[in-house]
Amino acid sequence: MGIHNADIAEAFAEIGDLLAIQGDNPFRIRAYRRASQIVRSLPRELAEMHDASEYEALPGIGADLAAKIAELVRTGHLDTLDALRRKVPSGVRELLSLPGMGPVRVRALANKLHVRSRADLERAVASGRLEKLRGFGPALQSGLQTALAVQPAAGSAKRLPLFVAAQYAEPLRRYLQSIPGVARVEIAGSYRRRRDTVGDLDVLLCAPPDVNPFDALGRYPDLGTLSAAGTTKASGVLRNGLQIDVRVVPPESFGSALHYFTGSRDHAIRMRRRAQERGLKLNEYGLFRGTARIAGETEEDLYRRLGLAWIAPELREDRGEIEAAEKGTLPPLIERADLKGDLHVHTDASDGHDSLEKMAAAAREQKLAYIAITDHAKHLGIVHGLDAARLERQAAAIDALNEKLRDLVILKGAEVDILEDGRLALPDSVLARLDVVVIAIHGHFDLSEAKQTARVLRALERPHVSILAHPSGRLLGEREPCALDLERVLEAARDRPCYLEVNGQPARLDLDDVHVKAARDRGVLLSIASDAHSADQLANLEGGVRQARRGWARKEDVLNACPLGELRKLLRRTRL
Repeated sequence: MGIHNADIAEAFAEIGDLLAIQGDNPFRIRAYRRASQIVRSLPRELAEMHDASEYEALPGIGADLAAKIAELVRTGHLDTLDALRRKVPSGVRELLSLPGMGPVRVRALANKLHVRSRADLERAVASGRLEKLRGFGPALQSGLQTALAVQPAAGSAKRLPLFVAAQYAEPLRRYLQSIPGVARVEIAGSYRRRRDTVGDLDVLLCAPPDVNPFDALGRYPDLGTLSAAGTTKASGVLRNGLQIDVRVVPPESFGSALHYFTGSRDHAIRMRRRAQERGLKLNEYGLFRGTARIAGETEEDLYRRLGLAWIAPELREDRGEIEAAEKGTLPPLIERADLKGDLHVHTDASDGHDSLEKMAAAAREQKLAYIAITDHAKHLGIVHGLDAARLERQAAAIDALNEKLRDLVILKGAEVDILEDGRLALPDSVLARLDVVVIAIHGHFDLSEAKQTARVLRALERPHVSILAHPSGRLLGEREPCALDLERVLEAARDRPCYLEVNGQPARLDLDDVHVKAARDRGVLLSIASDAHSADQLANLEGGVRQARRGWARKEDVLNACPLGELRKLLRRTRL
């Protein structure tokens, strides 16, 4: 059974909280909270009911809530809850876990003090700003101060940015692979799906019965503690606090185990249900008809037996990939080799570390046909930001270098700040002389959604804008996305047209995967960028590609997968 009553109750309770944070209709909020209490106390599992009309017969459950229960039981998730989570920043939601912080108080903090994260609240408490709010008396403030000091932030001990997790995962993989007798090692879970953050590491390995890899695992230098070590599974915690679960899997089950532990949960539920519909049973040991295993050695065979094309791990989030695999319409995902250039590169002329010449040499090593030098315009304390005169001198240097190069073209560009009122930090007369104009938010992240969205939309109206860089402004583990209606931004970018960046900087990975897919579905081209500030950071393109793949991006969805001639035509389209 995939969904239990507790799951449904939690979903309804969360909807009630998120609606309350948004100031929704009190009767609607109350209905969800009451439904949560009812479902939680039911003696029979709702998922066992075969007729959805039975849900509506429950006390306090009308047609609308019954339909949502049916959706949860059928699909494992709820569109209403997903939409609310997108509207309420995760940092705001996290505040609900603090003592005394119900939705009403969280809403007051967000609306009146612009508190959108735990860090914001810590600053508000330290500065005494909570004293201005009704209902935040000395006792509550004291309790919050204590909780903020001793209570770990939600996920702080578990979820790490992907690039941080990789620094621990890959050495562990190599160590396990080096154990004599170990034939294969794979890291599954959110790590294999290339999610932007990773909660733990599910490691699978093949080894013969006479090899015990857990003795060697116990000697791994980066291991903090090892527990529950048996014959086929061991759990432990690395020194950085990252949980690991290592399993020994026989070859005949390796594909099924890899599929099972890769997830996502929603994808796995749908796959198990698909097997059941065909009279089969799917688990981590294989695909079975009765007691006979009919698939399991490889993922490809498992998917084929269920009437599906193999689905890349990045797509396994139950966002339509199973339907596409059945119809044969899965997209050929973008590959790093498809990229012809990089349209967001910095040099030591602003805040980069390497010269124009060195960045060009690194681009050639990366087998790129073109790059755009987009040093920061002078604004917001960028000490070496370029003004009009320095941009002119840089343009001359680029022309001179292009004369010498035979296999690389350098485009002239700039990264220009969007000011608080939506104006740009350089005038149109200067921007008109550039090949590429990249605009970005670098300050005033705490504006309301309405003001932030209006700010970006006004910037997109400027006549020479090419690309909106790292659109949400997030920094993984440091700064939440700014309050921005990205759906409206995508519509404006499509109509203008303008292109949206998938920033490959490990701490950004911005756009997120959901909005990458939304851009693709709307026909908005994406620019996969390294945002390199040194020669070695051009390798960030790989991270941008992974993020774009999670959003179903194909080669034809990516601006800088185009040859230079086509790229120039597309850039000219942005000149209003």
